[in-house]
Amino acid sequence: MRKLGVIGVMLSMFLLAPLAWADTTPVGLWKTIDDTTGKPRSLIRISENNGEYSAVVEKGLRETDTGEAVCDKCTDERKGQKIIGMTIAKGLKKNGTKYDGGEILDPESGKLYKCKMTLDESGNKLEVRGYIGIALIGRSQTWHRVE
Repeated sequence: MRKLGVIGVMLSMFLLAPLAWADTTPVGLWKTIDDTTGKPRSLIRISENNGEYSAVVEKGLRETDTGEAVCDKCTDERKGQKIIGMTIAKGLKKNGTKYDGGEILDPESGKLYKCKMTLDESGNKLEVRGYIGIALIGRSQTWHRVE
């Protein structure tokens, strides 16, 4: 009888695991990694409002980050704005297993790119791709969930 109970619990976990993953979203705090140094770069908070996802820089993690850096090269309303607290990605919507249709800003260059994000199965890694035109022309970063 006890074996049936254990088997029932295991079967339930096996059947419910895909449902738990299906509810995972990118909402939360993420650590970005510098492309060139491989070291932690910043903390980014992703939030959702009416089905649209956006990302805000919450903290810089480099030794030189004082929180005073501004986006000098931005060409939109973010020009001269502090990078900490800045919305760097916006307009992303869930599209199957991906989040796309939005844009992402590189605050160092001031350039805007189309953006798509894909969560891994664990929900703890987020591939963020910024691109021009088609997704083949661009670059990706893997962000790691903090919370």
